[in-house]
Amino acid sequence: MPYSIPNASEATGTRLRTPRSVSHLSGLCATCLDGCPGPCEIGMSAYRATEVLYPQPFGQVTAGAEKQYPLDLSHFAIQGSAVGAAGVEADPDHAAFPNVRISVSLGHDGGIKLNYPIVIPGLGSTDVAAKNFEHLAAGAAITGTLITVGENVCGMDDEAEYNNGTVRRSPDLERRVQTFQKWQQNGAGGIVVQENVEDNRGGVLEYAIRELGVDKVELKWGQGAKDIGGEVKIVDLAKAQRLKSRNYIVLPDPENPDVVRAFQRGEIREFERHSRLGMVSEEGFLRRVEQLRAAGARYIFLKTGAYRPADLARAVKFASKAKVDVLTVDGAGGGTGMSPWRMMNEWGIPFVEIATLTYQYCSRLAAQGEHVPDIVLAGGISSEDQIFKALALGAPFVKAVGMARAAMTAAFVGKNIGLALERGELKAPFMNYGSSLDTIFLLYWELEEMLGERVKELPTGAMGMYHYFRRLGQGLRQLMAGARKFALEYLTRDDLAALTREAAEVSGITYVMDVDKQAVDEILGA
Repeated sequence: MPYSIPNASEATGTRLRTPRSVSHLSGLCATCLDGCPGPCEIGMSAYRATEVLYPQPFGQVTAGAEKQYPLDLSHFAIQGSAVGAAGVEADPDHAAFPNVRISVSLGHDGGIKLNYPIVIPGLGSTDVAAKNFEHLAAGAAITGTLITVGENVCGMDDEAEYNNGTVRRSPDLERRVQTFQKWQQNGAGGIVVQENVEDNRGGVLEYAIRELGVDKVELKWGQGAKDIGGEVKIVDLAKAQRLKSRNYIVLPDPENPDVVRAFQRGEIREFERHSRLGMVSEEGFLRRVEQLRAAGARYIFLKTGAYRPADLARAVKFASKAKVDVLTVDGAGGGTGMSPWRMMNEWGIPFVEIATLTYQYCSRLAAQGEHVPDIVLAGGISSEDQIFKALALGAPFVKAVGMARAAMTAAFVGKNIGLALERGELKAPFMNYGSSLDTIFLLYWELEEMLGERVKELPTGAMGMYHYFRRLGQGLRQLMAGARKFALEYLTRDDLAALTREAAEVSGITYVMDVDKQAVDEILGA
C-alpha cells in the first residue's frame, strides 16, 4: 500500500475520476479519459500552471500533509502503573491528577516560564497568520505560552519604513508584540521574533530588541513543511513591486512591462513572493548569536526543519557551541500557511524519526559534558496524548512541543463565534449552548476572574485558545497521573512502549511485549 497518492487532493482543489482505481506509480486514474471533466492536478496544471503547486484558497487555510508515514506517534502506547508516584507523596489524597505540574521553565537561567509545555511556532507573513495574530497573541498571553512572530513580517508590512534597506518602523510587528504584552499574565509565556535571510538584511531583530523591548529572538534555518524559503501570494501590483524593491524574489516580475499589462487586463491575478535560501556556516552562526546578545537579546532560539541528519547534527552542535537557549526541531508534514503541496508531502524526515535522531544527538553531547539546549519538537501535534508521547520520546532533553496549526484552529472557532454573535447569525452547534459569550464558552467565568472587566475586550479567538489549552492541560495531567508522573521532569522514555517491532527498532523504545521483563521476573521468580 503506498504511503501517498499524488495527482489529487482537497488541498489543491483537485480530484480523480476513478478514485478507487488508481495507478499508484503515477497517481493517474487507471484509465485517463479524453474529455474527462476533472480536474486532477495534471489537468488543472494544464491551464493554471504553478497555481496548482499550493494549497487553496491562500490566506484562508492552513494545511497539513496527507502522507501516511510508516511510523507516527500512534505506534506508541503510554504506560500506566498501579504503584508509586514521582513528584508527590505516594498517597491517594496527594497523587490525584489535578496535582500534576505541567508548567516548565526554559532558557539558560530558567527565566522563561510556561504554564503549558507548548510553543506556538513561527506565524509569519501569510494572510491567515496576519489576520488572526491578534487572537493568537492574546490567546498565548492568557494561557502563559510562547508565541513566535515568524519571518518576513516587516518586509510584508505596507506601512513599514525602511532606510537604506534597514527597517526603522513596522506597525504590524509593533501590533503583534504589543498585543501579547497587553494580555500577558504574571510574566508567564513570551513572544519571540524570528529572522530569515531578508529579515537579517533588514535588521529586523535589532529593531525588535531596540524599539519593541523584545528579549527573545529566533534564528530560522527552516521548517518541516518545506525546505525552501517563506512564500506568500500577492494580489496587488504596487505591493508586489514594493516587495521586489525590498529585495524579495517576486514571480512573475512585477516590473516587467508585459507582466504589468497582463495584470491590468486581468490575465494575471496574483504574484508569488519568495524568500531566499539561507546558507548555514558554523562561523556565521556563532557570529550572529554574539551580535544578537550584544544588541540586547536575553534568550536566543534556533528553529530548524526536517533536513537530512547531518543538518540536524549541525543544528544541535552549533546550538551547543553558541549556548543557544532553545532549539526547535520541526518534523516533516506538520503544517503550513503556504508551501508547495507535493514538497510538503514528499520531503524531509518525519516526526518520530527526527525526534529519535534529536534524542540520540543530544545524548551524545550530554555524555561529553557539552551544553544541550532546551529542545522543542514540532510536527502535526494536536492532542494531549501526542504531547505526552513527544515529551517522553525525547526525554530528558525535550521540554515542550511546537503546535501552531491546532492552536490556530481553536482561534478560528473562537473568533467566528464572536463574529456570529456580532452579526446576529449564530447557528448550531453554538446556539445549542446559549446566545452569549458567557453561556457558549464553558470557562468564561475563569476568564472573568482573571481579567475582570477587561474580558469584554478579549478577542474571542483567544477565548477559543484558552478553552482548548485547558482541555489539553487536563488531559495531559490525567495521562501523567496514570503513568504516576506528577511533574514533567519525571517523564522518561520508559513511559512509552512501541506497538510494533519496526517502531521499537527505529525509536529505541522497548517493544510492548518486552517491557518490564526484569521486574516481571523479580515478581514471579525467574
